[in-house]
Order: sequence, then C-alpha cells, then structure tokens
Amino acid sequence: MSDAFNTPVSVDPRLLEVLVCPVTRGKLTYDRDAGELISVGAKLAYPIREGVPIMLAEEARQLD
Repeated sequence: MSDAFNTPVSVDPRLLEVLVCPVTRGKLTYDRDAGELISVGAKLAYPIREGVPIMLAEEARQLD
C-alpha cells in the first residue's frame, strides 16, 4: 500500500508481463513514479489504483 506521501504502490512483475493495452493489444510500459501503465501505440496512460491496474480506455489519461 502507499504511505502518507503517496508513494506509488508496486505492481507484481508477473502481472506486468501478461498485461497488454486493451486498445492496441500492444506492450505496456510501467511508469512507477506516475503509477501508470503507458501504451505508446494508443497514446494512453492507464492508472494503477491501490496496486490494481485499471485497464479501461475510459479511465486512461490521454498522452500528448
């Protein structure tokens, strides 16, 4: 869990190996500092909340 300083929660590396972007089916990159999974192909950043990746395009942040 994260502490009072909002330190990002780590995600199980085995989970990161099998997750793909639901839009492009491409690989994701883990941004630990931002607590997001990045899909370069879809230009989306999927949030990770309390250690759980939220893999919904509607919940993703658009990247520039």
